[in-house]
Amino acid sequence: MRTEGATRQAATTPAARTAVVWDALRAALAEQVRATGRERLDIVDAGGGTGGFAVPLAELGHSVTVVDPSPDSLAGLERRAAEAGVGVKGIQGDAADLRDLLDPGSADLVLCHSVLEYVEDPESALAAVAGVLRPGGVVSVLAANPVATAIHRSLSGHFDEARQALADPSGRWGDQDPTPRRFSGEALAGLLSAAGFTPGEARGVRIFADLVPGRLLDGDPGAARALVALEQAAAAHPVLRDIATQLHLLGHR
Repeated sequence: MRTEGATRQAATTPAARTAVVWDALRAALAEQVRATGRERLDIVDAGGGTGGFAVPLAELGHSVTVVDPSPDSLAGLERRAAEAGVGVKGIQGDAADLRDLLDPGSADLVLCHSVLEYVEDPESALAAVAGVLRPGGVVSVLAANPVATAIHRSLSGHFDEARQALADPSGRWGDQDPTPRRFSGEALAGLLSAAGFTPGEARGVRIFADLVPGRLLDGDPGAARALVALEQAAAAHPVLRDIATQLHLLGHR
């Protein structure tokens, strides 16, 4: 039987894991609204899956399109959007094919979250993103960090794999690693620059949220809020940022 504390943890932990990203997105959206004079922005979520970001963005009043290769994920997106009472367009396809799926210069903001780790060619994927953005548009990039992977493998007792993650150019811990590549903040900034973007400062995401035992959130209504505040305070810390599970950057076209 699920306890009240477990229910609260399930509802609040995802907020702690995404709060830093949402802070940056809200600021980017406000900037785009001021720059364009339009309250309703055109947003593309490349690899957006079942709409974890897309549906809340649609609830804010924006026009959102999800491009994802999985028909099952797009079906889940349709259900989630219907439950929320919003419309989100779903298109089956890959991030690298955005220019073939969408009109050039048709988006104000493109989300590219947990995508660059898996696409065949990250450079081509970001070039495709640039092609569908309007001048002055923004890309939001979220990607896995190899340093955090080493920390998490070591905490699981896999010390050789942790060392491998640090040494491997792609940040992989071994042949069984399901993630094809991971990126440092410098590597992400370099990819964005090569695609014609001006990269912003890297921020750490899930610095503490993936390390804190769930039981510490049970029975304390303020614990989850405090964890969110801690994540927000640590996101730009010059040391803590580099051990985050994920790194987040905005790129301006």
